[in-house]
Amino acid sequence: MDWELVRTSFWPMVQGSLMGTIPLSLASFVIGLALALVVALMRISRQPVLAGIARFYVSVIRGTPLLVQLFVIFYGLPSIGLTIDPWPSAIIAFSLNVGGYAAEILRAAILSVPKGQWEACHTIGMSRAVTLRRVILPQAARVSVPPLSNTFISLVKDTSLASVILVTELFREAQQIAAFSQQFMLVYVEAAAIYWVICLVLSSGQSALEKRLDRYVAH
Repeated sequence: MDWELVRTSFWPMVQGSLMGTIPLSLASFVIGLALALVVALMRISRQPVLAGIARFYVSVIRGTPLLVQLFVIFYGLPSIGLTIDPWPSAIIAFSLNVGGYAAEILRAAILSVPKGQWEACHTIGMSRAVTLRRVILPQAARVSVPPLSNTFISLVKDTSLASVILVTELFREAQQIAAFSQQFMLVYVEAAAIYWVICLVLSSGQSALEKRLDRYVAH
């Protein structure tokens, strides 16, 4: 094994994760989660048009590959006169993708709250919006933490696809190092190990958050 290559390539790949992978994941997840909440509320809306739009959006996102979505935004939109730089393109694509999947997680979490909660709030004069904000969403948030955490961990790994639209992140750094050194197996295994460590840290954070939230749940 070429330990010198491992040593010299380690920091550029870590830097790629710190400056590319992690910021891209965080930005996309925050925007996607906000979008997901809007879509989830549209899905449970009593307005058929809003519910229909939300269903269509979720169907398109979940029914098409993320890589294709990236290509449509970065390579496809310029053909109709709309050119977007690599970073914004990646954030838009990942945010839309997260929004489609997280919307169903949030919708299921909201619907898991007993209907009696709605009825009790209605009897004391709380509006639907206030009930949703003060009673339903806090309970739904607790239920949705594990699947949303898994979505974020998956997003961190999916950001490697951004390399195909020239975004500099961990995997693109690995590609450049591998192409220069011709040590493809060694460099890609090292990149995989870095992704693995990042996901282990995130999984530990997820477990800690779940334990913290459990303190506020009656058993």
